[in-house]
Formats: sequence, structure tokens, C-alpha cells
Amino acid sequence: MNRSIVHMDLDTFFVSCTRLLDSRLEGVPVIVGGGERGVVASCSYEARRFGVHSAMPMKMALRLCPDAKVVKGDYELFSKKSNEVTEIIQENVPLMEKASIDEFYLDLSGMDKFFGCYKLTNEITQTITKETGLPISFALSTNKTVSKIGTGEAKPLGRLEIKSDLVQPFLNPLSIRKIPMVGSVTFQLLSRIGIRTIQTLSEMPVEVLQQMIGKNGSELWKKANGIDESPVIPYSERKSISKEHTFTEDTIDVENMRSLISGMVENLAFQLREQKLLTSIVTVKIRYANFDTETKQCRIPYNSADHTLLKYALELFKKLYTRRMRLRLIGVKFSGLVHGQHQMNLFEDTEELMNLYQAMDKMKKRFGSDAVQRASGYLV
Repeated sequence: MNRSIVHMDLDTFFVSCTRLLDSRLEGVPVIVGGGERGVVASCSYEARRFGVHSAMPMKMALRLCPDAKVVKGDYELFSKKSNEVTEIIQENVPLMEKASIDEFYLDLSGMDKFFGCYKLTNEITQTITKETGLPISFALSTNKTVSKIGTGEAKPLGRLEIKSDLVQPFLNPLSIRKIPMVGSVTFQLLSRIGIRTIQTLSEMPVEVLQQMIGKNGSELWKKANGIDESPVIPYSERKSISKEHTFTEDTIDVENMRSLISGMVENLAFQLREQKLLTSIVTVKIRYANFDTETKQCRIPYNSADHTLLKYALELFKKLYTRRMRLRLIGVKFSGLVHGQHQMNLFEDTEELMNLYQAMDKMKKRFGSDAVQRASGYLV
């Protein structure tokens, strides 16, 4: 049986949410992002015509499009609207995966004989736009890769069905950049030997690709040939992540405690970014030598950046630890989690800081989460 996999993507999600609050932004170039030294989190199609794109330094974006309206992001709003869309989809399909704050995969395999997969998906998107005010595009095909590429080609407000016998004709003329796993390094490598279209890539011997780019060569060849067996993973919202440390001997060493908190926050923040999550509640917990346990928490703008989360955690610890008794345990918890595809707070932090986090995360993914740490951090 052919699979029926849908990829849904909310069009310029941050911009669309922002326009719901201010209709004057309709039809004009809009950039959602931070200050002058920040980066672009999202931009409207009007701004994209000038060459602006996400993750671009704000200075460069405003040089390209000086008349753009710059708006600071509101993650409370983004989370609320994303949850509204999630609930609508969940009510109407048997299996959904939430890939990020604005992307969804639906597995409708076998439902054609009951509803018609394209008709059902189209009705769901109409409901989403009617009830949330947000524009959305989708593509329906045989697997996640083809559907995701299809959505990219269909946007904005696109509706596309790519049946099994049309998969290769659809993919062949497209640039290899359209394949989700092809980054700039892989693109440059393949371009140098004349591989620029998916058709050329699909006709390459898989052994040659494996020699060129390693173990991912086989996976890339499959995607170029429209093959992707990865399942749609049922969506379940993770509530919190936490870390605790019990001292071998009860302690009153405040500097050591602060270092421990720093290490725990760094470890947990890396987990958030790796799982594409953002937290809105920070909690610090302490347990005294007499087993009295106290906690303090605060609500924050959605975030996953170490330095921001550490600031809140240390402030909570300062307010919490007032009895000057020895401690036997200390812990940190992040809750109020939502899906977010950005690795840090793009609305306040600088391009340099974003690049630093991306470099650190890359090293941690390759060599382990303890491969690089803050100077004040403590291995926990």
C-alpha cells in the first residue's frame, strides 16, 4: 500500500502572527528580529524580494530593504497560535508529528477510501485559516521528504499533490538545495563536480556518493530517488526537563553551588536546542541538610540560550538560599516547553553570539555534551 504523507507549513509564521495584531503590516516588507546587531528571525515575502532571509544579520537586511518594518518577536503569541493549529490538526487526523513550531507531518495512509486524503487535508487547512487567521501551505505525497520539498515549491498558500508515478518527474529538475539534508558545504562539494539538479544526483552511483560524503551518501541518494521510509512520529508534548546534584558531603560553599547551577543550566539548555524546544518557566530547587526542601520559579520569555537562562537561575538561587544552612541537594528544572526551531533568542542576541552557540552545539553533538563548557561551569 502506498503511504499518504502530508507536510504542512504555516507561511511566514512569525510575520503572519504579528500581522494579526497590526493590520497596517499587511502588504508591506516586514522583518521579525532583534536590534541592530541581531539577526532576522523571519521576514515577509515582500522583504524576501529584496534578498532578505532568516538568520541574516539585521544590518545587512536593512541595507537590502531599508523601508522594511522591523518588529520584535512575541514568543507568547507564537506559542499560543502554534498550539491552536496543533489542536485543530489533532482533532482531525489519526497520526500527526509536530516537526517544529510551524511545521507538521500527517500520516493519512489508508484513508483515501474513506475521505480522500487531498480533500481531507484541504478542509483542515481551510479550518486552520478560518479559526486562527494564519495562512498555511501543504503537499501530499508518498513520504516525508517529497512532501516537504513539495510544500516548499507550493508556498505561499500552496496546495499540492504528488502521486507516486509523478515523484521523480517532480524532483528531477529541482536544485539539490531543495533536499532537506543538503547544506551549503554539501552543495558546494557536489556542485564542483557538476551535480546541481536532483536528477543528476539520483543517477550517481551510490558508492561514489558514499566515498565523497561518507555514511550520509546512501541516505542522500535515496532522497534524490524519492525514497524515504522514515515514519511519522506520534506527537506528544514533553512537559519539563530537569537535573539535580546530591553532594557527597553537605556544603555551604556558595561559589561551588553557583558553578553547579551553571553546569546544569548549560547541559539542559543544550538538550532544549537539540530537541528544538524552548522553555518559559525556570525552577531552582534546594534541599537543606535537615531535608527541608524549597523551590522557587519564574516565568520568562520563551528561550533556550544558556546565558539568558543562567541569569534567571542564579537570581532564583540568590532569593532561595537565605538560611545559610548546609545543603545536601541542588537542582534546576525547565518547564512550560514548546517546540521552537531556533537555537537561541533571535530577537535580542547578536549575530556573534548566535554563531558561538551554533559552533558549541556542533562540537557537543560530535564529541559529547561535555566537550565544551563555560569557564564557570561544573561537570555534573
